[in-house]
Order: sequence, then C-alpha cells, then structure tokens
Amino acid sequence: MSMKLRDLIRKVRACKTASEERAVIAKESAMIRTAIREEQEHYRHRNVAKLLFMHMLGYPTHFGQLECMKLTASPHFPEKRIGYLGMMLLLSEEADVLMLATNSLKNDLNSDNKFVAGLALCAIGNLATADMSRDLAPEVDKHLKASTPYLRKKACLAMSRCLAKCPEMLEDFVDRVASLLKDKSHGVLITVVQLMTQVLLIDADTAEEEGYEDLSETPCRVAFMRLVPVLVKLLRNLLSSGYSPEHDVGGISDPFLQVQILTVLRLLGTGDEEASEEMNDVLAQVATNTETSKNAGNAILYECVQTIMAIESEDSLRVLAVNILGRFLLNRDNNIRYVALNTLSRCIKEQQGRDDEGAANSAAAALQRHRTTIVDCLKDPDISIRQRALELIYHLVNPENVENLTAELLNYLVLCPREHRADICTRILRVVDRFSPEDRWRVDTLITMLTIAGRETTRDVQSATIVYISRASEDLHGYATHKLLKAIRDDDGSQRGLLTVGIWCVGEYGDLLLTPYTYTPPAGGDGSDIVTISFMALDPATVVDTMEEITKRHTCPEPIKQRAITCFAKMADRFAGKADAATIDRLQKLVQRNKKSHSLELQLRSCEFDALLNAAKGVSVPSSKESEDIFGVTDGGNQVSPAVITAAKEALARMPVVDIKVLQKKQATDGDDIDVGTPAARAAAPAAKKSGGGDLLDLDDIFGGGGAAPAPPVATNGTAPAATNGSAAPKSDVDLLSDIFSAPAAGAPAAGGYDPFGMGGGAAAAPAAAPVNPMDLFGATPAPAMAAPAPAAPVDIFGAAPVSQPAVTPAMPAAPAAAGPVSVPAFTHAGLSVTFDCTKPDTWDKQKSTLIAQFNNMTDAPIYGLSMQVAVPKYVTMEMQPPTATTVPQTGGNNKVVTQTIKVTNSQMGTKNLMLKLKVGFTTKGTKVDHMATCSGFPAGEY
Repeated sequence: MSMKLRDLIRKVRACKTASEERAVIAKESAMIRTAIREEQEHYRHRNVAKLLFMHMLGYPTHFGQLECMKLTASPHFPEKRIGYLGMMLLLSEEADVLMLATNSLKNDLNSDNKFVAGLALCAIGNLATADMSRDLAPEVDKHLKASTPYLRKKACLAMSRCLAKCPEMLEDFVDRVASLLKDKSHGVLITVVQLMTQVLLIDADTAEEEGYEDLSETPCRVAFMRLVPVLVKLLRNLLSSGYSPEHDVGGISDPFLQVQILTVLRLLGTGDEEASEEMNDVLAQVATNTETSKNAGNAILYECVQTIMAIESEDSLRVLAVNILGRFLLNRDNNIRYVALNTLSRCIKEQQGRDDEGAANSAAAALQRHRTTIVDCLKDPDISIRQRALELIYHLVNPENVENLTAELLNYLVLCPREHRADICTRILRVVDRFSPEDRWRVDTLITMLTIAGRETTRDVQSATIVYISRASEDLHGYATHKLLKAIRDDDGSQRGLLTVGIWCVGEYGDLLLTPYTYTPPAGGDGSDIVTISFMALDPATVVDTMEEITKRHTCPEPIKQRAITCFAKMADRFAGKADAATIDRLQKLVQRNKKSHSLELQLRSCEFDALLNAAKGVSVPSSKESEDIFGVTDGGNQVSPAVITAAKEALARMPVVDIKVLQKKQATDGDDIDVGTPAARAAAPAAKKSGGGDLLDLDDIFGGGGAAPAPPVATNGTAPAATNGSAAPKSDVDLLSDIFSAPAAGAPAAGGYDPFGMGGGAAAAPAAAPVNPMDLFGATPAPAMAAPAPAAPVDIFGAAPVSQPAVTPAMPAAPAAAGPVSVPAFTHAGLSVTFDCTKPDTWDKQKSTLIAQFNNMTDAPIYGLSMQVAVPKYVTMEMQPPTATTVPQTGGNNKVVTQTIKVTNSQMGTKNLMLKLKVGFTTKGTKVDHMATCSGFPAGEY
C-alpha cells in the first residue's frame, strides 16, 4: 500500500543521519516507480505529491514527469492542481515532454471553471516555450478581456512570458494595455504595469537588433508615451486616496503598485524631456509626502530616487533625491544604508557623465553636504558598508576637499584588510595625481602611503612615486630623500615598496643627505601654529650603515638587494670628494660583495658596477690572463682612456627627468602599466629578459621597462660618421659604455659593439633613424665624440679564455618590419606542395606571427575539394581563415595561387618553437587523397 505524504515526512524527519534519510527516500522512490509501472491511477496524485517533497530535498525525480502530464489531463480539479504544480516544479522549458502538455493547456484555457483556466495560465507564465507561446497566445488574449479580475491578472502575467519568448508579437498586444489601465482592481493594475515594463525592455532589445537609431521612435514606445498622463494620474490618486484596508501596508496605500508605476515612468522618461516634464510634479509629491518610518515607505522613496536620477528631471528634484539618500545614511538598518551608498555612487557617476555634456552638477554639490556622514561610514563594523563608502568617497574628491578626504583614506588604509590595500593605494595615487594642490603635499602623501602599505603597493604605484619625486625641485629632492631615509630606518623591512622608492632616492640624491634641511610652511588663514620641518645633516658613514643594514636582514628579498647594489655604486659617485677614503672603499667592497653570489643577477650587477666604478676612477682592472682593462681599451699604458672615464661618470650621473606628458600618453596607449625603455632595446635582448636581468643598471625593474638605447657611432677623428647605403661605419669598443647609457642621436645610424662578456659578435643595433626616446627614464645624455684606437682583443669577465675577435664589421640595422617573409616548406604529397610564408605583423610583439599557406599543384590537372585542418600545441593560440579557393589550378601561367592565412601566437616563444600538425584532404584525377604531416621547420627562437 502507498504511504501517505504526511507519513513520508514523519519518516524523513525521524532520520538521525543522512544515510538513513537516503535509505528512506530510495525505498519510497522504488515504490513510486513500481506504482508508475503498474498504472495505479488512484495513487497517482499522492505519488506526485511525494515526488514534490523529494524534489524539495534535492533528490532526483525526473521519472515522475509523465505522471504530471497525466494528472493535468484529469477531469478532477484536485488531481489537476497537483499535476500542474508538479509540472511547474519538476519540468523546465527545455524538457522534451513539455510539448505533450500543449493540448491540455489549450483545453483548460477554454474551461468554464475559472480556477482550471487559472492553473493553465500559471503554467504558461512559468514554462511556455516559443512554440507554445505562438500556439496559445490567442487563448491568453481572450482572457485579457475576461469578466473576472482573477483571470485578467493571470492572463497579463502569462502574456508577459509569451511576448518575452516571441518578441515579434509585441505590436499586436500593445492596444490591450490602454484599456486594462482603466481597471479598478489593484491586482490587475499591478500585472498590467509589469506587462508594460516587460514590453518596454523587450522592445528596447529588439530595436537595437533591428538597427533603430532613436529607440524612442519604436511603435511600442510611441504608443506607451501616450499613456504617461494616465500613469501619472493613477499614481497621484494612490497618494491622495484615503485609508483602504484591502491595500494598506504600514499606513501607505498599495506600495507595490506605486513601485511598479515608478519603474515604468523611469523607463518612459529616460531621454525624453516632454515625458519627464509631466512626471516632475508627481515625483516631487511622492518624495515629500511618503512616510519613512516603515520599510514600505523606504521602498517607494528608493524607487522614486532612481526614477528622478534616470529621467531628464529638474535640478531641484535631483537635490531632493540626494537629500533623501542622505537621510537613508542615518538609518540604523545596514541594508538601507548599503542601498543608499550604492545608489549615491551610481547617481554621481551618471551625473558626472551629464557634466561632461554641460549639465549642472547640482547633485554632486548637494552630496558634499553629506560628506561627514559618508566618512563616518568608513568606521562601520560591516565591511560591505565600508567598501561602498570608500567607493563613494573617490567620487566626492575635488580640489577643495582633497587634503581632508585623502587623510581619511590614509586612516582607513591602516584598518582595512590587506587584500584591499593594493586597490586603495592605486586609487589614492589617482586622487593625488588629479587633485594635488602642490608637489610637497603629493610627495608627503605618497611617502605616508608607502609607510602604511608599502608591502601591498603595486609596481605602478612605486614607479609613479619615483617619477613624481624625480620631477620635483631640488629642494623637494632633499626633503623626500631625508624623509624616506628616516622612514626606512624606522621600518622593520616589511614594507618593500617603501624600500624600493627609498633606496632609489638615496642612490640618486644621496649627496643631499650630507647637508641639513629646513622648511617652514607659509602661514595659513586658519590661525593654526606653524610647524618648521628640520632634518640634520648626516655623515656618509651613517647613510652607508643604514643601507647596509637593510641588505643584511634575513628577510630582505633579492630585488631589494639588487637595487641596493645600484644604490651603493651611485653613492660611491655622489660621496666622491665629500666622504673619507674609508667610506668610499667600504662602498666599493659592498658592491663587490656579491661577485660570487649564487644569484646570477646579483653577480652580474656586482661585477659590472665594480668595473664601472674602477673605470670612473681611471683604474685599469687586469684580468687573470691578460693585462688589459675590462673594456679592452687603454691609452696604451696602464691608464683607462678619457673617453671611458667620461662614459662611466655619465652612467653614474643622475637620471634625466621624465617627460610626464609622454609618459601619460604611453600609459593611455598601453594601459596602466608604466613601460619604459626603447622598443629597439627590448627587441634586441630577449635573452636578457628571459634570464631576469643583464642590463648594467637594471633599474628598469622598478618600472617594468627595458634597457636603454644604444649610442650613435663615433669615428676615429671624433666626428659622427655618415651612413652609406643604409649601413653604419665600424666602431670601436670604446663606445661600449655610451652604447649602454646614452640615447641615440636623431638621424644617426647605430652600429653593433662587441659583447664584453664573451658572448660573440656585435649585437643587433637600433633602426637607422631612431629618434631619442622620451620614455627612457634611465638613458643618460649622449656621450661626446671621442677618439677610438684600434680594437683590442676583449677578455671574458668571468675568466674564460680570450676570444679572438677579427675586425668589427657593421651590424645590420634591426628593422623587423622591413625583413622579408620566411619561407618554410610543409610537405609535398600526391602532386600538392604546401609552403608557409611567415611574417611578423606586429613589430614589437614577437609572439604573434602570420603564416600564409601557398598551395602549388604540380600535376597536369586541377585539384578539387581542398581542405586543410591544423592542430597546434596548448601554448599556441591560432586563428585560421578559409582558403581563397577550394580548387587548385595548375601552377604557372596566369593562374592565381591558392592561399590560406593562419594567425598564431606562441606564448612560450624562445622556450618552445612553433609546430603545426596538418591534415589535408583533396581530390586529384578522381582519387580522394587524405594526408597528415607535421611542420616544425620554423626558425628557432623567432617563431
């Protein structure tokens, strides 16, 4: 005997473990399957009810779908009701068995029993597919004119579903809405307004697809525009109507209908000044007369604010809307406060868009009066409230309040979770960049931010801070360096961003630390006391002690140690003549300390900077096997040539000032990342990038850019040679340092120099007429012309055997765009030959390549039905176009060559080469041919 539903519920509730519950459900499911097989009709409604309970618990019930179909066809109302309920819950519109219900739905829609027709309308509103909507729309339309409100309101909701599935029927049912808006039943009115909302949304989407230039000219929208006075009158009647127990909620007459009407008015008034003018009065009445003591009133006010901000409303209405949201911020309910903050952020963004078009910013001005309340939300224990308040504060900042609001943001930065700090630092940087009143305040703010959250700041923030400091005056250089050194001394080494910026500034402006600094701010109009800022002059040994202590910490990361080596080399130059010989010697030893480091980058920096410091002093450093200096150039004796000394001193000089306009333009083009260094240098040294370094200064780690550009060639007579037939004249190794540290002169071709580390011949040079790159933050001024003796045999810096070097020949200019395509044969089979012509479409993105497959017919008859399929490894992405033709004529004569273009991106270029797996099918001389081949002959390291 079948168990009753209440008995099943008792059994499930009595289960103490999940396994017991599964056993009960499995046993009952088996009994229901048995009853379905045996066609036990008298228990069918009970079984479906139990299946609904199992469905609520999350167990599979698909085997009972057909039972629901059978119950909907039952003549008894209780069974029909269970059947429709089961159909709406156990089936979805994708179910194949749903099409079987179309006939039952049509019969029930024509039933004389309004409750049976109501069940069918509910099912259509929940499950109707596009085909069902087309078949049943006439029956649903009949019920829109039914005599009972019960069927009219259900028919409106069912029609909303039908129109969503079949937008082409919109215009046929628009006229029904005007008559239904005169209905006296509030239930019908709510559903009619919902139907209007759905029609407007569908109509907007359809108009965009059909290419309407003006969405307000669609037939549906034009018809609904005529109903705006009716809707306004309906809303006004609701506001002025007396107490009605049927519709009263918290002392407000039918708030659900009011909210729906406001939603439709928002859709109709957006972008339409005439319709907005008709709504202004009633919106003001809603905003001023609605009670806020209950949630029903708050819901109406919230919808009213959204409508005011969306339509072309008056400025006074916008101010009223902002004041309403300001009152929401004082509510004790966190949900209401969250909604207010979220809505204010959205409204201010939209208002700023209107400002760009010339509209007055009255809403933003009104919002400033609630600034204190919004700032207090940053202290709320609810993280979601704090995040929304933070988002809103960014939009509140202007030149008048930037100092106060930035201070609040820095205070919040101390308390906020670490995972949010990086984003907040980036936003503070944008605020400071846009609204900073003066350079000193900007530097103060950024240093304070690095002190608080230097661990979480991104490289972009660190780079921008360095750029701001480098562009400041000499007075601010001293102030920033003193302040950063004090912050570094007080820090425990955890704020890596602070260490990065501080070490850079100490290296660049370390000589300013040896003089005292005093600054007295100008007197303000608020009568506050003036505080003088003073820093004492520091001893060079003290500065070196502080920097050395940073590198000795066991928590010091390797990037900081790398920058510290650069800092020591710079300080050795800055303190020359100002510090005692012991301090200078100590700095050189600190540079040499990592010559045998396990880290290649530290070892490179240590060796190269040591050589650079010796060259600046004019000291020749003999190798272990040849008594020659590391650069391979001397005056003929044991002294380094004056040209090398000059170039070494220029390399250690201060960095040039960044052209901020060029930097901003570069950021706007490439995104937020600050990318410096010339493209030629990046193209010429992919191996150095892959190994993580190799550039002598390598300060580009701070900015994420490439190395500096090579210098122009220098002739032996001290003048720049002229280019001949696009090639550069040979040049001596004396220009090695100027190649690394100098920017190229406009119009002068660059030639390749010899690698001082024994890596072989001359490196690829820059294009012949490469202009000076203003984005090169670290390129020094071009080295002066110098005399260059004959090149000597260079010595390997790591102690390898000397490499015999013939006369240096000019290097070909690195002009990737001008290079011709590379031809790679793929295969030849059954008279069909396939060859790939490979090119680089993007000069500076070497990972992207364009392969043009050329199909050559070596037979004496055409080849038909050509098709080629290509497979690539996971590290390659491919975009393949169809061939220009599927018939390949005989090669030669005036016949066009059939080609097919393939665009590939090798994400691991330099590590893994491009490889293609080809499958070609064609018909030649009546024979179908299928051939598979592998093409891997692309130049290594280039594709």
